[in-house]
Amino acid sequence: MRFNYVPTLRALLALNRGDPSKAIELLEVARSYELGFLGFDSVVVIGSLYPVYVRGLAYLAEHQSAKAAGEFRKVLDHGGIIFADPVGALAHLQLGRAFAQPGDISQAKAACQDFLTLWKDADPGIPILKQAKAECAALR
Repeated sequence: MRFNYVPTLRALLALNRGDPSKAIELLEVARSYELGFLGFDSVVVIGSLYPVYVRGLAYLAEHQSAKAAGEFRKVLDHGGIIFADPVGALAHLQLGRAFAQPGDISQAKAACQDFLTLWKDADPGIPILKQAKAECAALR
């Protein structure tokens, strides 16, 4: 809790307050633990890539697209840790956003399409899915 969830929640609060630098700072304590295995739930494996994902969001907010992409790739490269956690699919969308910031439209489209493929059977009314479809369609 002390080195994963608490710093992540504090970082999300900092992001919501418009302070991505503070979010990145708060997540430093989690860095050496973030690829660790937290344990089993009665249904799924619980990983610890939330700090990585939120750090990626903070880098995106700071327009540090290369660093953001690195964090989202780290999530995607460790699928065995995230198992079926939604951050695995959402990392594709965020990676697309990281590519779109500097104008790498082809990679942004590919990442966006990966997200839409994963969520093809999702309820079409989910707000993040609606937003993703609009963003992907706007990539030209």
